[in-house]
Amino acid sequence: MAKRTFLSEGEKKPITKSNLRKLLGVFRFILPYRWVFVLGLFSLGLSSGTLLSFPYFAGKLLDVAQGKTGFILTTITQIGLALLAILFLQSIFSFIRVYSFSVVSEKTLADLRHAVYEKMIWLPQSFFDSRRVGELISRITSDVSTLQDTFTFTLAELLRQVLVLLIGIPLIFILTPKLTIFMLLTFPLLVVAALFFGKFIRKLSKKTQDQLASANVIVEETLQSIAVVKSFTNEVFEVLRYRKSLTEVVSTAIHAAKYRGLFISFSIFTLFGGIVAVSWYGALLVQSNEVSVGELFSFVLYTTFIGGSIAGLGDIYSQLQRSIGASERLLEILGQQDEHSTPANDVRLKGAIDYNQVGFSYPTREDYEVLRDISFSIKPGEKIALVGPSGSGKSTIIHLLMRFYRVSSGSLYVDGKNVLDYTLSDYRKNIGIVPQEVLLFGGSIRENIAYGKPGATETEIMDAARKANALEFIDGFPEKFETLVGDRGVKLSGGQRQRIAIARAILKDPTILVLDEATSSLDAKSERLVQDALEKLMENRTTVVIAHRLSTIRKVDRILVIKEGRIAESGTHHELSSLNNGIYSNLLKLQLEISE
Repeated sequence: MAKRTFLSEGEKKPITKSNLRKLLGVFRFILPYRWVFVLGLFSLGLSSGTLLSFPYFAGKLLDVAQGKTGFILTTITQIGLALLAILFLQSIFSFIRVYSFSVVSEKTLADLRHAVYEKMIWLPQSFFDSRRVGELISRITSDVSTLQDTFTFTLAELLRQVLVLLIGIPLIFILTPKLTIFMLLTFPLLVVAALFFGKFIRKLSKKTQDQLASANVIVEETLQSIAVVKSFTNEVFEVLRYRKSLTEVVSTAIHAAKYRGLFISFSIFTLFGGIVAVSWYGALLVQSNEVSVGELFSFVLYTTFIGGSIAGLGDIYSQLQRSIGASERLLEILGQQDEHSTPANDVRLKGAIDYNQVGFSYPTREDYEVLRDISFSIKPGEKIALVGPSGSGKSTIIHLLMRFYRVSSGSLYVDGKNVLDYTLSDYRKNIGIVPQEVLLFGGSIRENIAYGKPGATETEIMDAARKANALEFIDGFPEKFETLVGDRGVKLSGGQRQRIAIARAILKDPTILVLDEATSSLDAKSERLVQDALEKLMENRTTVVIAHRLSTIRKVDRILVIKEGRIAESGTHHELSSLNNGIYSNLLKLQLEISE
């Protein structure tokens, strides 16, 4: 199956019926706040309507000042007070509009972020195999921020600009038809030329941004792998690589700046040239008494509003394109099939495991079979070890047991029941894992241990730490259980992190325990402490151990040697080590030679 990838961040999508439906798909999150949203729309209409009456009254102010009558307000003071009243009403309506849209936007986007995060948490492991974490984080941050601009600003501005055009153009046609026709014959040509030029400038700007993003990738890679850079003394190489990338950015940016300067000069000349042309024609009409000075002034103000609306529609169009791209990426996540399940019962497994002719291929590599016809059984409380070279399928066997993936062929039973028949949450509550690389959360030691059983009492947490041989070093810290472990547990040593993970597993009290190379990277003292804690943890539990260091699995009940996705050997440590030229015995001899 082809690897699926997300749309690139910031990608603009064409505005079509199909794409608009995708954008409207995100609008369902507005429904709980629809009446506040309607209030905002109503206020927007009133705000735009009152504002559009301003140029008309301003023009009448000049006419009355010149002694012209026939208007309902006969004095300059009356018209001035009317203008102030218009501004006052417009400011009230604008406040209600801004506040209403902000309330709807913040609450809607909080719901959207929550929905996307909840969906991500419940998505299967196969989903994360083909996605980068940075991309997924960007969905909640950048894409939702793009939609925030749409909800709070773009949508309101679009409606306001449309109202200005729908009301403003008929008004100037009624007030000054000759000037309006002259303006419509002049300005559209200028606007089309400006839009064409502007599109060319945006392409150059996008190229600059793309090159800058490539330069930032160099910074990200080098800082994330700074130890590698320093160990190979490649500081100069990386600096030169970054300098070369920046040089390309500068070259493109300067090239774009040249055309941007021409565009700005062209815009200023054409814009003010158009204003001069309209003003010239308007002056001729005033001179011939076809329009009054007040009508000309009203026309200029209306034209300014209409011109601003037309100019703003270009940015709004671009923002809508980005919003469609963002909504499509978010809806792609929300449309995924997840693993969400409500715990049906507090199921307590006994720990009998049966692999029956199990075959498996990862969804991202369906053409390669990782496991082939695997069959073995584990009795409740039995301890087995999986041994074999890297890539033989040991971790995959565990992944299937954890239900990170479904078997491709064959079946997997626990307590005589197909694992797929258990409610997922109920099932996984019975399995505990101590991984090779322990990743702790950035909070306190207490929080990390309690993660195995949220809501655990102080006594339970301390008892779990004691059984994991972790109390020794925890009491040595000034803050004890409140000690912050740092990002991913970097403030603790490898052995300390392993014992925190063991304490977490003890607190969970699982029926089935998985130990994935839990002591492979520890020194002798830490390994002894961790091994002692693991032996306490394994008591009366079905245990599956993945190990490369064969000295750690001598006491297990049975060892399965996995080679190329099949079980090549099976037996106790004594039985397998006695085999002449056996895989296990050869691995054991090789490790003994290396350790000598």
